[in-house]
Amino acid sequence: MPKWYKANCKIMKKIILVFIILIGFNKMSFAQKSASKHIIEIKQMKFVPAKLTVKKGDTVVWINRDIFKHDVAKFNDKSWQSTPLEKNQSWSKIITKGEEYFCTFHVVMKGEIILEKN
Repeated sequence: MPKWYKANCKIMKKIILVFIILIGFNKMSFAQKSASKHIIEIKQMKFVPAKLTVKKGDTVVWINRDIFKHDVAKFNDKSWQSTPLEKNQSWSKIITKGEEYFCTFHVVMKGEIILEKN
């Protein structure tokens, strides 16, 4: 084979590799863009909104805007729970399924995450 052919093959392999890498990054960027962030404020002893519909993989951020300390925990079994949140502190969770939650300090405070159907 001529030298120029071998050189061109090496260049083409590098171009193809760069192209494959760029396609991979583009797919990752799309996946990151498809996930959304949702805010639930804790104020006046309520979760606002009390019901929120999200997609699987979205992030929900709870922000305490109340003067009292609050937390967020899965209703019934507390299989997940935030740390106590002072005023203006926040806690976030990536949502994988619909769940009800509550404040363990004030059990009358309840909310629900609803998973959007595809």
